[in-house]
Amino acid sequence: MQKIISDIPLSNNWKIVRLINEGWSADKKYYIKDNKGSQYVLRISRGQSYKEESLLYTALRDLGEMELPVSKLLSSGLCNDGKNTFRLFSWIEGVDLRNVIGDLSEEQQYEYGYDSGKILKKIHEIGCPSNRISWSEHYHQKIDKKIERFRDCGITFPNSERLIDYIQEHRSLIEQRPQSFHHGDYHLGNMVITPDKQLAVIDFNRLDFGDPWEEFNRIPWSANKSISFARGQINGYFKDEVPKGFFELMALYIGVNQIGSIPWAIPYGPKELEILLDQTNEVLEWYDNFDRSMPQWY
Repeated sequence: MQKIISDIPLSNNWKIVRLINEGWSADKKYYIKDNKGSQYVLRISRGQSYKEESLLYTALRDLGEMELPVSKLLSSGLCNDGKNTFRLFSWIEGVDLRNVIGDLSEEQQYEYGYDSGKILKKIHEIGCPSNRISWSEHYHQKIDKKIERFRDCGITFPNSERLIDYIQEHRSLIEQRPQSFHHGDYHLGNMVITPDKQLAVIDFNRLDFGDPWEEFNRIPWSANKSISFARGQINGYFKDEVPKGFFELMALYIGVNQIGSIPWAIPYGPKELEILLDQTNEVLEWYDNFDRSMPQWY
């Protein structure tokens, strides 16, 4: 570990470096405490292009300048002789929202969801570089790859073909969609409640660019824990005025994500695969096997 972090600026001042064993990311995440008592989160990833890292750094820098309760990027770059990328974020003290959401009233759950929607809307004010390929070109390729990998993985579930039919029937909706900065994994598992009872957003490890509405593809993780939170997130994002066409696109993005999650989960073992299969079956129930575009819980 010391070799990997030795060329990160000021790492010689770190007193505690502790691995955080949470999540399914291939990144390594560490809790850091320096000799002055300041706390941080360090993420170590496999190396990526300098150009891509610079684009993401610029977006995270812009995010840090906004008045939002989110983890702030403090520094980033290459480490381990250029073999890895590091990002050092501010530490936000708080409790995992997943662990306390069930102890809150339905009204409180909705209010936190509403707050999360407002925060997400602000995150999406950060634009996408103009030289990126169109969203439709990118996402059509993504759909095709996910369906192909699902068919090749050898795992299926009831009404999987109906879900694929829905995707194929509605994929034209992605034409002419705008792009913005993405958190990349936006659900209550990446949120905490701070000591002053405010909601804060953490874990920007899957950040990217894309259609802002695609960020709702992770809402099944939230709805599984709290329907009130999930409803609040949608209403908070749109200030209670959900536009025409949103639910059709959200259903498409959720469907694509569920199809892709099955082959993705296989390398993590039977337990993780079972979690994703159960979630997919739950999603199918919400959408009446995708005979509807608005989930029953909304």
